[in-house]
Amino acid sequence: MRLPRLDTLRNRLVALIIAITAAAIGFVYVYVVPQLESSLTNEKLRRLEQLGTEERARFEQALSGGVDEAEIDELVRSISQATDSRVTLLAVSDGDTSQRPDFVVADSQGEPSATQSSYLTAEVASDEDRVSTGVETVAGERVGASAIPVLSEAETSWVAVLSSSLDDVDDNVALIRRQILIAGVIALAGAALAGWWAAAAVSRRLQRLRHAAEQVAEGDFTHQIPIESSDELGQLARAFNEMQRRLERLDSSRKEFIANASHELRTPIFSLGGFVELLETERPTAKERRQFVAEIRSQVELTIDLLDLSRLDADEIELRPARIDLKDLAREVSSEFRPTARAHGSMLQVRGRGEAAALADPDRVRQILRILIDNALTHTARETNVTVTAVGGDGTAELIVGDEGRGIEPRAVGRVFDRFYTGDSSSGSGLGLAIADELAAHMGGALELVSRRGFTAFTLSLPAAPTGNAAPSGEEAAA
Repeated sequence: MRLPRLDTLRNRLVALIIAITAAAIGFVYVYVVPQLESSLTNEKLRRLEQLGTEERARFEQALSGGVDEAEIDELVRSISQATDSRVTLLAVSDGDTSQRPDFVVADSQGEPSATQSSYLTAEVASDEDRVSTGVETVAGERVGASAIPVLSEAETSWVAVLSSSLDDVDDNVALIRRQILIAGVIALAGAALAGWWAAAAVSRRLQRLRHAAEQVAEGDFTHQIPIESSDELGQLARAFNEMQRRLERLDSSRKEFIANASHELRTPIFSLGGFVELLETERPTAKERRQFVAEIRSQVELTIDLLDLSRLDADEIELRPARIDLKDLAREVSSEFRPTARAHGSMLQVRGRGEAAALADPDRVRQILRILIDNALTHTARETNVTVTAVGGDGTAELIVGDEGRGIEPRAVGRVFDRFYTGDSSSGSGLGLAIADELAAHMGGALELVSRRGFTAFTLSLPAAPTGNAAPSGEEAAA
């Protein structure tokens, strides 16, 4: 029969559970059982020692009174019955230690086995005049013995040995070993079945995750995983479902962007082709050429916006953070819009409060600011003042582009950062604010809108650069 392979999580879990159970059973069998045997033996020796100590006075009283052999035999048998042990009374000589004990005075069982070549416990008890206990072998049988020195007369002393067979201890330990082995086999079988069931349940849940991941890889985001519990696998399933929902939204946005981009690119391409054809076949006037150039520039800007969005979606925007003085940058970008503001009849002002130093990509900040200023000039009535304010704050630096126009419709406030959304009939692709918002997020900042009647402000918040020398605050009209 082939053993199951360990290349699956289920088989590994079952093998691990069986190994842990077997190790626990082996520990009990190898370590605990011998300790139990030792404890039982020691307990029996303590009992014999206690009984011998309690009966010591009876021995001393009888032996000191000069009782005859029959009375000693009767005493030994009486004490044996009272203590439920074998009692042997030894006479020990103080002479040659190699001959101790010299003879057995009495034995409760009256057997020849009472005469031993060596009574180690009796020797220790006689030599050290104290109770001595230990395990000895009598006629090939292990016994627990407790030797009690009784009294000493001239050159002879007596030692009473209370002994009890250790067969009951051995039998109990053997029984426990057998029970452990039987219980171990049952425990291993139970552990294998429980482990197989638990591992199969885990494996099924993981298989569902794998199947769902394969479905996602194929572009199918409709396969939700049931959340059966709040454990780690349940949390993983919940996180997977959330990831799947986000991927579905991302995929939907991607498809929508591709569809919109395809539609939007078709217009500038056809327009550019038409303008090129007109320039080749017609002789436009200077005014018409200016209109053609303006339209071509608009279509090129749309194409650039679409390319920027595609790079943002692909996370391929390369950022080069550096320290930026937002007031200087605001003056620089605002100067680019001087002709447009003048033609619009508007005043474009730059203001600064505190040290407005940010840590961001200068080119991307310029791009965002151009979008915001262009948006303010494009979507407001003529002679509407526009203000760019650089503000230094606690851990942030801000650029605020505000205008005194009529404000944004409340229904449109929540959509101004959506792609391809335009809130009015003004020209534009509806991509500028979407690009600005995503660029701000990529630089660790945010773009927020506040609009009410007579006032609209876009606030670009960026991480503040390390503190330097504060520039004096002031106000400068850029246009």
